[in-house]
Amino acid sequence: MSTTRTLRLLAAATAALALAAGCSRADSGNAPKQAQAEGPAEVRLGYFPNVTHAPAIIGHKKDYYTKELGSTKLAVTNFNAGPEEVNALLGKSLDIGFIGSGPAINAYTKSNGTIQLVSGAVSAGAQLVTKPEITSIEQLPGKNIATPSLGNTQDVSLKKLVKEKNLAGVKITNLDNPKTLDAFRKGELDGAWLPEPWSSRLVLDAGAKVLLDEKSLWPDGRFPTTVIIVRQEFLQQYPQTVQAVLRGHVKATEWARGNEADAKKVVNDTLKELTGNALGAPVLDSSFKAIELTIDPIASTLPQLAKDSVTAGIVKSAADLKGFLDLSALNEALKATGKPAVDAAGLDKK
Repeated sequence: MSTTRTLRLLAAATAALALAAGCSRADSGNAPKQAQAEGPAEVRLGYFPNVTHAPAIIGHKKDYYTKELGSTKLAVTNFNAGPEEVNALLGKSLDIGFIGSGPAINAYTKSNGTIQLVSGAVSAGAQLVTKPEITSIEQLPGKNIATPSLGNTQDVSLKKLVKEKNLAGVKITNLDNPKTLDAFRKGELDGAWLPEPWSSRLVLDAGAKVLLDEKSLWPDGRFPTTVIIVRQEFLQQYPQTVQAVLRGHVKATEWARGNEADAKKVVNDTLKELTGNALGAPVLDSSFKAIELTIDPIASTLPQLAKDSVTAGIVKSAADLKGFLDLSALNEALKATGKPAVDAAGLDKK
């Protein structure tokens, strides 16, 4: 065999070995990195069929999320209570969730800091509504008042009020919102502390009155009713995917603000689809009037909310919320559209 031919065969063999080694490295190392860069095959998002989750509904139904996600599939699950959604996040069957601020704080605590708040969604939109003959909170002892679920945002608010005002004897019943409406109509309840649209439904459809609007308890009437939380593992692995969802969230919020009539229709059509019942125009109008759509989680209020859970007897000690917020994905999404960053009030640092 000639020297030239021998060299050619050696070169070919070396190239083949290099190619095989390259393929092996791609299979073991480069492929996952490439998949990470491209994003996951699917992102799992949760929200409630409530007006206080209007941005989530609009982002989903108007395809703001899917347009930003590109090839990543959006899988949506609907929940009726915060603890149920928290369990889905902790069990890793959900990646991102719209949820009340109270359960969000509890999720951060239960997860040892591995659930993080990444954006605001809605401020206000919760009221204590009662039978018309109840004209002051001093009349609440001996009355049966409902909240959506144990430890949810409204449950904490009611229990805090009872404790701070020494209203011993108030019976607190945890009921799903539709059951609360039925029970109030039957006279089994004297009132309820509820998010929209249920507080407006009790007033306009069942004859209740607003005894206390939660706005009156907060500076400038602003407090986070709905926020967005994410599994930290998912956020760290797929930051671009979380950014994409939040870009959709920002766009959905802006569209809703500028197109209120259309936003109401999208939300109402979705509520009918999910619950079987559309809201009457007066209830829909009242609900939207009560809320503020905002990407700001109003971070400065969160330490007080953590303390409120202690006052309400839900937890024994206030959660240390340093590190609870990670607004980097939100602020990157805002930066891309030339909008100012949102302040984390120091809660983004351990």
